[in-house]
Amino acid sequence: MLPAITDPATLPILFQNALNDGDVAGVLALFTPGAGMRTVAGELITGEGALRAEISGTVAARGRLTNVPRHTLVGADTALLVTDWTMEIDAPDGERVTATGTTANIALRGTEGGWRFALLNPLGTV
Repeated sequence: MLPAITDPATLPILFQNALNDGDVAGVLALFTPGAGMRTVAGELITGEGALRAEISGTVAARGRLTNVPRHTLVGADTALLVTDWTMEIDAPDGERVTATGTTANIALRGTEGGWRFALLNPLGTV
């Protein structure tokens, strides 16, 4: 079990490290139950099964993520995390491609005091 994450600003780097290690369970542990994510294709997915499939696909395509946190805004038990990212991934044709963007993610503080992602939007404000 993941220890309580006491600083929401660390979530993007924890996500990056788990993904780059191919640790699907470690990435999923960073989400609240019922969390959602907007994929880079623009689809909104929710729930552990859909998140597992999305993260597993990224790992299978040898995804390599670099996150550069821009800023974190915290109010009560909610945080907005804005992060610049670069993702290298194997395309279906085998070519290695790179995409970049800026996220607008929401994290919530749980009753145990730890922070988890509730909503990921790698497309930021698009």
